[in-house]
Amino acid sequence: MARKVFPSAEKGSQKWIQLLVNSFPQIIDDKLKKAFKFDNGENIRWLSPLSTDEFAEYSDWDFLNVLNLKLGKRSLETFWPTRGGPQWDALAKTSRDRVILVEAKSHINEVDSPRTAASDSSLKLIHASLNETKQALNIESKTDWSTCFYQYTNRLAFLYFLRKNDILAYLINIYFINDVIQDGPKSEEEWLGAIKLLKKHLGVKRHKLSPYMADIFINVKELT
Repeated sequence: MARKVFPSAEKGSQKWIQLLVNSFPQIIDDKLKKAFKFDNGENIRWLSPLSTDEFAEYSDWDFLNVLNLKLGKRSLETFWPTRGGPQWDALAKTSRDRVILVEAKSHINEVDSPRTAASDSSLKLIHASLNETKQALNIESKTDWSTCFYQYTNRLAFLYFLRKNDILAYLINIYFINDVIQDGPKSEEEWLGAIKLLKKHLGVKRHKLSPYMADIFINVKELT
């Protein structure tokens, strides 16, 4: 399904992103505006995961519909298989029609996401689109993006896809600090070590989409 509902989560990044969006949006709004140098007067409207919408998370066509996006240059089915797209941890849109895509993590093991579980028929299209993204960004890494750090690579591919459709899309990776239940990193420095390894392996240290991406660190103590 392209829409999945989650009753109030009790632990992990899902718990913190729900709490952040619904109870402390100003924290992420301020960090987001600073990261991308948005004007302070630009309003950010969070569209998921909302308590009024069963904390639903969206993917595929539903995520486009939630954001009210129209694809004028490239259709989704030519880029990614049906029911195989990223499930976004959070989605937002600004008063200037900028789209915010969010991936959230609270412990190191979440970074090392498994390879895609797509069928052979879907895998061909995924490979083609991941390789297209690499070529467009002039990334020379020989790493198969469908097998290593796949959550990171497919979300980067979707940022590329939306930008190719002239959509003002931005991708943020939220890294929560001090999730003691999940034995998560207790400092930004711990996260930075894992992120550095990921980016080096994928060859994505700096590229054409870097201005539209940001790593944001939030201490969960601010949310309790």
